[in-house]
Amino acid sequence: STTYEEYKNHIEKDRALSRRFQKIDIEEPSIDDTCRILNGLKSRYEEHHHIKYSKPAIRSTAELAIRYINDRFLPDKAIDVMDEVGAAFRLAGKTGKTVNVRDVEQIVSKMARVPVTSKSTADYTGLRKLDHALKTVIFGQDEAIETIVKSIKRSRAGLGNPTSPTGSFLFAGPTGVGKTEVARQLASLLAVNFERFDMSEYMEKHAVARLIGAPPGYIGFDQGGLLTDAIRKHPYSVLLLDEIEKAHPDVFSILLQVMDHSTLTDNAGRRADFRNVIIIMTTNAGAREMSENVIGFLGDSAGKEQKAIKNLFSPEFRNRLDAVITFQALDSAVVEKVVDKMITELQVQLADKKVKISLTPSARRWLAQEGYEPAFGARPLRRLIMKEIGDRLTEEILFGSLARGGEVKIGNRHGKMTFSFPD
Repeated sequence: STTYEEYKNHIEKDRALSRRFQKIDIEEPSIDDTCRILNGLKSRYEEHHHIKYSKPAIRSTAELAIRYINDRFLPDKAIDVMDEVGAAFRLAGKTGKTVNVRDVEQIVSKMARVPVTSKSTADYTGLRKLDHALKTVIFGQDEAIETIVKSIKRSRAGLGNPTSPTGSFLFAGPTGVGKTEVARQLASLLAVNFERFDMSEYMEKHAVARLIGAPPGYIGFDQGGLLTDAIRKHPYSVLLLDEIEKAHPDVFSILLQVMDHSTLTDNAGRRADFRNVIIIMTTNAGAREMSENVIGFLGDSAGKEQKAIKNLFSPEFRNRLDAVITFQALDSAVVEKVVDKMITELQVQLADKKVKISLTPSARRWLAQEGYEPAFGARPLRRLIMKEIGDRLTEEILFGSLARGGEVKIGNRHGKMTFSFPD
């Protein structure tokens, strides 16, 4: 017996050798067949590990193995899960105990490096609250968040295309309004891996080979591709392709294949499975048109943005997207919420120093006004907070009245930040 790859490399090339054998293809067994195989092996593993396997645990072993372990085949990977569960029980001193579904989930979770739930014990609380959770950390983009969450729920419910990724989205809008942050928070809330690729690094034709690996004869052939290796290592991921409009046209050819069939083959012939990947691409295309809001023609800016996207991206690319999501520019009320979020993040950093800070409404308004620029979004706000507040607190923590901690009240008077330190 041998594998397809080994047969192709060592036997098929030698016609004299290959014609002396009759080739019999053995397909991967189904889940039901795998369960019968596991039940046949169950007594041996029970005797070896001194435990018992329940019937639901056997079924769950086959279902979770085929769902979460994508780089191997049944029944091999299911048998390994079965053995790993027994070994874990033995190490934990649980001899004589019975393995249940939850125990299998925990082992598969460690093996696949993803949070695992089976159909029988699925907990959709996180998915149900995803909309609200995103809105608590991303401000002013409610419509965009609702579109994303609906698409993800549709896929998880089994109503999406089973051969396509979980979601393929194009985020369009001005810089600094939360496009990248939505991707980061989505990965965090779904407890999956976050993978980011800056497409400005793939503007040249030769750079595209870095994604799937260099062809034979070129330097780096034995290293594999950055994109394919990342997804093979973490099949459950949020994949962010930042500033996609800067990528070379060959990148779009790769993406068409991924969005259609959820597979990508590297230079060594190894396939990466994208079925459980959420693909998010960001673009600033049309942002300039959106900012040109002429009085009386506000609705036309959205039309100009769509026109810019149509001019930049081909019809076959746009047709494979689940949604083109427009992010709006931030208004003053939203920017004040962003101020609160960044101050909270600063407060977490200061907690180790036993320092607490509070802002007056005037300081909050001033930071929101001075830290937001339509051309750059909320990005300058973080720099302003670090300059006006962080630098002053640094001096006091190292050399001044906050060396032992304390509470600081921060205000603003005539455009200058004021600080009330403990005595």
